This record gives sequence, structure tokens and C-alpha cells, in this order.
Amino acid sequence: MDNSPIDRQETFSGTREITGPARFDEARLETYLASELPGFSGPISVRQFKGGQSNPTYRIEAASGAYVMRRKPPGKLLPSAHAVDREFRVISALNQTGFPVPKAHVLCEDEDVIGTAFYVMDFVDGRVIWDAEVPGVDKPERRAIFQALNRTIAQLHMTDHESIGLAEFGKPANYVARQVTRWSRQYKASETEELADMEQLIAWLPENLPEEGPATLIHGDFRLDNTILAPDAPEILAVLDWELSTLGDPLADFTYHLMQWIMPESESGAGPGSLVGLDLDALGIPGVDEYVALYCETTGREGIPDIDSYFAYNLFRIAAILQGIVGRVRDGTAASEVAGKVGARVKPLAKLGWKFAERAGA
Repeated sequence: MDNSPIDRQETFSGTREITGPARFDEARLETYLASELPGFSGPISVRQFKGGQSNPTYRIEAASGAYVMRRKPPGKLLPSAHAVDREFRVISALNQTGFPVPKAHVLCEDEDVIGTAFYVMDFVDGRVIWDAEVPGVDKPERRAIFQALNRTIAQLHMTDHESIGLAEFGKPANYVARQVTRWSRQYKASETEELADMEQLIAWLPENLPEEGPATLIHGDFRLDNTILAPDAPEILAVLDWELSTLGDPLADFTYHLMQWIMPESESGAGPGSLVGLDLDALGIPGVDEYVALYCETTGREGIPDIDSYFAYNLFRIAAILQGIVGRVRDGTAASEVAGKVGARVKPLAKLGWKFAERAGA
């Protein structure tokens, strides 16, 4: 496998021609949108976004404007994965609250249209920053961007999900326990080699789970490159990629977001970006302790107990997610051209996860 370094911003930004299994009948899509999307008018041209690893995402240019389509990938899929219907539901609900998400338009679960279920939302014009250190801006703006990220995830966790129709969006109890079960199962379904650290985490985590408080709406994959920033201001215009959203433990969600401070960058640069090894003070980026304190102040918490257990859990979860991508490479259903590179990250993430488990008493 080629693990040569990539330029994350160049590799993941913008769009490309649609090739291979990601292709579909664009004429059928245009006919469907003309029938189901108010105000839509063709003709259309479609290109695939280069970023993203799970659900193929496309930019649709039409006479009536620009749209984005998210679809399930074709082919063999893991159970409960690629839930574009859940993405559509949560974005539609959050549209009511002023939380920064694109406007959702239409969900199509009829696979006869393009071969898989999909939904269409507005295209939001702004900056997607793929490098965790946010190059190309000055220190005050960089700091303000991270403060905006912190406020946004806090805002999500303080959203009254019941009032927007999401009271039954997930099972609120025992979120982390169910996640450990889910990702252990999905990891095994995608396993390509046995890793001792993953086996130890699979055995240790169910018996050493953090004590959970009240459930909230959670994103499941909240990080800088899943947001769109305003073109010329440190403001978040939209949060993207809601595939893993549900009701659950907000501290599990927030400590997952903290992984950019904890896990090292891969040699290839594939997978989520990392802040490890950078001079955060010189860059204007809050350190992890300051970032935790800001979140706790906004949400009214005194701190995050069991943070090492949360870190062990989240590193295990990321390793399992990345192993799922390796499995899709094996099965020929991976959405990203660099999906094959992420496999090299599974082993070191599992190793680091077990180190945090040991810090938590394993």
C-alpha cells in the first residue's frame, strides 16, 4: 500500500469527475428533482467531491442554483452504516433552530432513481479547512475559529432535541456501551488482520465504561474538516456529515472531537488531521485543557471525569471506523480515492487507545 505523504488541502478540496461505481444516471436524477424539488430547474451538471470517506457526495450545478447530494455507496454495506435517511432527518430538524446546517430539501429512498438512497441539500459556499493547524490565517483568526468550533459543539449538546421532533432519534441510555458493541461488531466484519491492542480494548471497554449523564443530540464525527467556515470570517456556516448522529453521551461526542489534540498525524496524511507536535501557543490554538475548560464553562459542567477512559474509547472507535474503510477497499465500495491509505492508521490508534486504557487503570 502506498503511504507516501499527501497534501490534505489539495487532495480533499474541490470536486472531480465521477468514475467507477460512483457513477449514476444523471438524467434520471434530473427528472426526479424536477418532480420533487420545488423551484428546481435543469439542466444539471454533476461532479463528485474529493473529500469524505463514507457516503459519496456530489455537487449539482443546475439552472436554479447549486445543490449537494449525499448518497449511500453502491455495493455490499455494513449493517446500519451509511444512514443518509438519518442525516436528512437531523439536518431538517436543526434547520428549525438556527443551528448551522445546510437547508435540507428532499430525501429519496427509491433505489430505482440512481441505484441507492440519497438526499439533496443546499450548497453552502465557504471554506473547508483540511489541515488541523488552519494554515493561511493570522493567529487571532485561528484562535477565533477554534473558539467557534467549541461554541458550536456546545450549542449542539444544549439543543432541546425533543422540541424539534428528535425525542426518538436514538436510544438515550447506555450510548457508549452500545457504541462499543456496534464498533466491535463492525470492526470484526471489516477485519483484515488481528491486532492485539484492538482485542484488548474490545475486552476491556465493556467493563470499564465512563458513567454517563443525560443524553443529548450528538454529531458523532465533529471536527474542523466537517464544517464550512465563512469565506472571510471565523464563523461556522454549516456542520456536515451527520451519518453518525444520534442521542447519546455528549462527553463521548466532545472527547471524540478532542482526538485532534491527542492522536498523531499519519505518515501519509490520510484520515483526520492532527495537532500533535505543533506549537499551539504560537499558532493561537487553545491547548486541550483550555479547550475543555471553555466547553465546560459554556455547558455548565465542572469538568470531565474519566477522560482517559473516554480517550481509550474514542481511539478504539476511530480505529474501528478506519478499519471499516479498509474493509470497503477490500470489497470495492470505498468512496474516497485515498481510502486505501487510512489502513496504516488502525494499528497505531489501537496502540494509543490501549495506553489510555492503562492510564485509566487497565
